[in-house]
Amino acid sequence: MKAAVYYETGAPSVFRYEDVPDPTPGPDEMLVRTEAISIEGGDTLNRLGGDLVSVPHIVGYQSAGTVLSVGANVTNFAVGDRVVSTGMSGSHAELRAVHPMVSWKIPDDLATDVAACVPVAYGTAHDCLFEFGRLGAGETALIHAGAGGVGVAAIQMAKRAGARVIATASSAERLERLREFGLDDGIDYMKNDFVAQVRSLTAGRGADVIVDSVGGSNLQRSLLALAYRGRCLTFGNAGREAKALLDTSTLVTSNQSLTGYFLGAELLTGPRAHAMIASLLEDVASGELRVAIDRTFALESAEEAHAYIESRKAFGRVVLIP
Repeated sequence: MKAAVYYETGAPSVFRYEDVPDPTPGPDEMLVRTEAISIEGGDTLNRLGGDLVSVPHIVGYQSAGTVLSVGANVTNFAVGDRVVSTGMSGSHAELRAVHPMVSWKIPDDLATDVAACVPVAYGTAHDCLFEFGRLGAGETALIHAGAGGVGVAAIQMAKRAGARVIATASSAERLERLREFGLDDGIDYMKNDFVAQVRSLTAGRGADVIVDSVGGSNLQRSLLALAYRGRCLTFGNAGREAKALLDTSTLVTSNQSLTGYFLGAELLTGPRAHAMIASLLEDVASGELRVAIDRTFALESAEEAHAYIESRKAFGRVVLIP
């Protein structure tokens, strides 16, 4: 099969489009012909400096396609099913061996490329807001990186839940585009101090729930934008800052909390998260939630696609097509 691979981590230029051996699924796995690949934020971070679990390495968390074969122990999927699957690596390829525990059937009315963008971004957004953030109607949510995949998802879900939605993005134009997804107030973080802006927009109170995918100094400042008993959820490191100590002393006097989140852990600990993502796929299929796909690239152009994401020009998701 063809795959976008690399032999060392680094800039997008490390990608090579090569022939590699087809994956060999085990008895608990399925072989899927890849038809669409959603490039996740973690994919770019892993390419930049993640572990090389194989050489050459095929990066990528999430892809969708058609089941070509099922292992002897697989009972809930069949050859010909359209599925979207996640995994720690392997999405940037024409074929992929996947496990049913991290796979979902694609609803009949949902396009494969759209489905490819749902589990990681929409599952992360939903859990951060509700399972761990406990966001309720009438509360205020601050969504960082609002124009990213998780951001677009979180804005819609928070608005649907009856919350006031504030988001940050890198330009007024990107913020304006987010209004159709439910944004109430936007903050251009390139020009404004988001802590001061959140305080001003909430009459000094702050945000009840903050979803922070940026990390680093941005996360430190997020803690200063929390309301009394506010909850801050952190995942990823979109800001790509070196790891630093975090001062959590400000949380104590206002009974605030900081929670780290990783969707993969939830999927491995029971059926709840799997069912939640299945429900979100149905919501997207019905039009209750929307997916924003900015651009599609051929798999052989993975270098160009990753570079486009890192230019911070993308709105929503970027998709590779084998």
